[in-house]
Amino acid sequence: MQELEKIWMNGELVDWADAKIHVGSHGLHYGSGVFEGIRAYETPKGSAVFRLTEHLQRLQNSAQVLNMALPHTVEELRSATMQLIGANGVAECYIRPIAFFGFGELGVASAGNPVDVVIMSWPWGTYLGADALKNGIRAKISSWTRVGPNVIPHVAKATGIYLNSMLAVMEANRAGYDEAILLTDDGFIADGSGENVFIVKDGTIYTPDLSASILRGITRDTIIQIAQDLGHSVVEKQLIRTDLYLADEVFMTGTAAEVTPLREVDDQLIGPPGPVTLALQKAYLDTVRGGSERWSHWLEYASTEPARAEA
Repeated sequence: MQELEKIWMNGELVDWADAKIHVGSHGLHYGSGVFEGIRAYETPKGSAVFRLTEHLQRLQNSAQVLNMALPHTVEELRSATMQLIGANGVAECYIRPIAFFGFGELGVASAGNPVDVVIMSWPWGTYLGADALKNGIRAKISSWTRVGPNVIPHVAKATGIYLNSMLAVMEANRAGYDEAILLTDDGFIADGSGENVFIVKDGTIYTPDLSASILRGITRDTIIQIAQDLGHSVVEKQLIRTDLYLADEVFMTGTAAEVTPLREVDDQLIGPPGPVTLALQKAYLDTVRGGSERWSHWLEYASTEPARAEA
């Protein structure tokens, strides 16, 4: 991670090295936090954050599910994000808002603990590598199952839930794969360690519905809308692992991963990225970089023009 100048922490900009928490913070011990992953892209009109307000609204929703009262409104956090982009002077960056129960009491119950809110930003390239966007990745079905909705509310982007994802992707990486795909306890496809899953079969796009304990992905929603606008049929339904093996195309979506094709699942060859995946990938990347007016309403431009780093 490349360190920048400032981090927004509890209402003010602080130097990167000074953004610290107490080792007794509740969130450190119990994973009692919520977070978001957001990207700002450099466009011809300046730095633009993709669907910033929707991300921050999801942060608030996640906090509500954890009975966490955020001390800042969505609009205040939006302004703070724009302030941070300007202060760090990096037009294209990854943005990580996080809220967690801080230092107070250290029982399992969070009552009596303050809520700390932090926003970080730093340059971060393609999550799975530039080659992944072009040629696709290899994934494996994980032996770890997705956390069920009545175990931990997976609709919330909560920090503690991602232990499930960490175990899955580490298992996949050790076995020589790029990413993991998790199934539900009932054997239906859920999602990747940090991405939603789509398949293309006979011209129709399919993706698991929300009953599969998946995160309600903002990039997932973006791709569904773009696909429908481009004339594709998108069906949300329960899918099984052999649907992946027999698909014409498979791809994953996420803020970090963007639109990443899969060329293999469990050593079953799917093939190079197909025409539907490539068309959606192009439409998405054109949109986030300000090259398409059709979906330009999703771009929120930074109010302060960031300084460009010297070559």
